[in-house]
Amino acid sequence: MAPEIHAPVSIDEFSHLAHRLPDAELVGGQVVELVLPGARHGVLVAGLSYQLRDHVMASKLGIVVSDAGFILSKDPPTVRGPDVAVVFRDRVPSPVPAKFFPGPPDLAVEVLSPEDRPGEVAAKVADYLRAGARAVWIVDPDARTVTVHTSGGAATYGRDEVLRGAPPLPALELTLQTLFAEVD
Repeated sequence: MAPEIHAPVSIDEFSHLAHRLPDAELVGGQVVELVLPGARHGVLVAGLSYQLRDHVMASKLGIVVSDAGFILSKDPPTVRGPDVAVVFRDRVPSPVPAKFFPGPPDLAVEVLSPEDRPGEVAAKVADYLRAGARAVWIVDPDARTVTVHTSGGAATYGRDEVLRGAPPLPALELTLQTLFAEVD
C-alpha cells in the first residue's frame, strides 16, 4: 500500500488550522500532530521557563516564551514550537506578534517525551540551527541530561553538573540536580 500523500500546507493555512490542532507543527509543508506530553514533561518545562525567564529578565536580554510557533522556513513551510524559547531583545518586534514569531528563537529548548524518536529530535535540532538559532537544548528526563547543540557541535551535561556558560546565555548557571529534583 502506498503512503498517503497530502498537498503542502502554507504557513497561513497552518495558522488557521493551529487553532483546531493545538499540539501540531508544520514540517516541510506537512502538518504533524504531536502527542500531548505528560506531567513530568510539564514540570520540567515549567521549571526551565521560570529559571530562564528569571535570568533573561534580570539581564534585560529579551523574552522567554513557551507554546509559541516559530517560522523556521517559508520554503518549505516549517513552523516549530519549542517547549521553551529565548529571543534576544534586538530581534523582538514591537508589539510581540500575536501569531507565529517570524524567524527562529535564539535558544530553543525541547524536553523529550517518551514518544519522541531520535530521528525526529535530530530533525528538530537541524531545523532550528539551519534557520539561525544560536543553540538548541535537548533535555532528557530519563537520562537526566541536557545536550547543548550549536552549529559547532554538541556537549552533554549530566545530572550532577552545572550548565554554566552554555550558548547562547554565557552568564547563566543552571544546576541540573535542582532541575531534575522535581521529577525524581
